[in-house]
Amino acid sequence: MKIGFIGLGNVGSKLAGSLLRNGYEVIVRDLNDDFVADFVVRGAHTADSPKQLAQASDIIITCLPSPDACSAVMEGTEAEEGVIAGLSAGKIWLEMSTTDESEIRRIGELVKAAGAEPADCPVSGGCHRADTGNISIFAGCSRAAFERVLPVLTTLGRRVLHTGEIGTASKLKVVTNYLATAHLVALGEALTACKVMGLDMNVSYEAIKASSGTSFVHETESQVILNGSRDINFTVDLVLKDVGLFNTLTQREGMKLDLAPLLVDIFSQAQAEWGPREKSPNIIRRYEEPMGVKVLGHGFPADILDDEPEETGHELMVLGRQDG
Repeated sequence: MKIGFIGLGNVGSKLAGSLLRNGYEVIVRDLNDDFVADFVVRGAHTADSPKQLAQASDIIITCLPSPDACSAVMEGTEAEEGVIAGLSAGKIWLEMSTTDESEIRRIGELVKAAGAEPADCPVSGGCHRADTGNISIFAGCSRAAFERVLPVLTTLGRRVLHTGEIGTASKLKVVTNYLATAHLVALGEALTACKVMGLDMNVSYEAIKASSGTSFVHETESQVILNGSRDINFTVDLVLKDVGLFNTLTQREGMKLDLAPLLVDIFSQAQAEWGPREKSPNIIRRYEEPMGVKVLGHGFPADILDDEPEETGHELMVLGRQDG
């Protein structure tokens, strides 16, 4: 089986690396020639265009930074023909980015018209788990397509959930990213409050971890906050994209929310003040700087590493589901 992979950024490079490490024949493409060259050294092949990559692959994976970038790669530009031009019967396209569900469904119809099967397969759990093949994956597609790609998905991730028809995975992904963002902002306030109140930050970390106040975000991102590196390979502009997608999605449904628009405002202000590439955990600066403090602990790691051994993943079974 040949797998084409477009987008070798922070997450994509880790996912494509898992495929190579597990013996798949991988064809890669990225705007950054250095990223491509690194994969060629590791045994990957390249293609001259998205169309050529699609023609040479059984499964095509895209992992790109925005819905616009994905649409350009799929539909093509004046400079080069896109993935859709290289699709044919039997091929499957997996979109592994965090993207807009309405756009994924629009592109999905074009993929079907070309005779191929579309699926949105966003990942969740951080770059450290993408690097070890232990990340979680949502998959929105037909059940038949899901079963065909499940061996690939269980190589890329540990926990794989079939969420229903195309678009459902993208909806759930922006929900989970919205929740992670809310947790991150709340932790910024809480950890700064602990510092201002004179509490020991290592004790504070453990107290939160052992309590009902803990979360995945606390047990990972709080560590790099307290280290001072604040580096999780994620930036303010990407957070703003994700919470913006959630806010737009709920507005389409006629919902009036309190927290989501506030989070958009918070990260819009952060981007305007510190720039789009500021590390996302540094949102804590919003609370540190007015108080003249730096929230640090002792002995915390600069990077989050996955302490789970890599192993073949599995499908998550959902009791009581009613969506067929």
